Amino acid sequence: MKNPELDCICSFRGLLLLAFLTGLPGAALAQAGASAPPQNSHAKSYGGGWECNYGFREAAGACAAITIPADAHSVDSNFGRGWDCNRGYHEVGAICVAVRVPPNAHSTESTYGRNGWECDRSYRETNGTCAAVTMPANAYRVDSSFGRGWECERGFRVGNESCVAINVPANGFLQRDGSSWSCERGFQRTGESCNPITVPEHGYLDDSGGSWKCDWGYRKGAASCALMAVPANAHIDNSGEEWGCNTPYRRLQDKCVAAQMP
Repeated sequence: MKNPELDCICSFRGLLLLAFLTGLPGAALAQAGASAPPQNSHAKSYGGGWECNYGFREAAGACAAITIPADAHSVDSNFGRGWDCNRGYHEVGAICVAVRVPPNAHSTESTYGRNGWECDRSYRETNGTCAAVTMPANAYRVDSSFGRGWECERGFRVGNESCVAINVPANGFLQRDGSSWSCERGFQRTGESCNPITVPEHGYLDDSGGSWKCDWGYRKGAASCALMAVPANAHIDNSGEEWGCNTPYRRLQDKCVAAQMP
């Protein structure tokens, strides 16, 4: 004779077992219809999904072997073509071609801009060759494959492949870079000379020393400092060259009038 209570307990236990099995990862994948990772791949170290093994690249959901051309080597990267040319070779399409190093040059690890070579010291590139650097007087050599290969000494500047002396006028001085000049404090540059700055009454040299400002309460003109006319109920602002109305007054032309209450 069947026991209704026993049948109910067994049914409940069956439902619990089914729920547990359904919650397993394998069961979830089976239910979702997820496909297994392709051959020559492995699970990502972080996040979900998979990635191709070293020496393989993803193509149409599979991991295809990387074809490494002659005179190249594989690189451990998930991006790019998966290989680099060996030293002394540079990439041309999908192959590695030997670098042709011209006289007075040497091969480099980088293939950027020089096809795997650069000129020796005292030479610079000219139309795919390395020409000797000719230095003019008052110049010094710089260790660079770019540019002229030399720079002018302090007090000289470049002019027509030569170093021209910089003419520093009276009351002037060479800048720190040695290739230009400025006027001393209290003098102003006019053309190729340094002329004294005329500071008017109630004026003073500014911090740069190349111009002037007016004292507090004076307004700067073309060549003078004029005393400001400050109306009643007003004050000189922070600039010292303008005024504003006190609260609760408002400006009306050159006066401060009482503000109308709403």
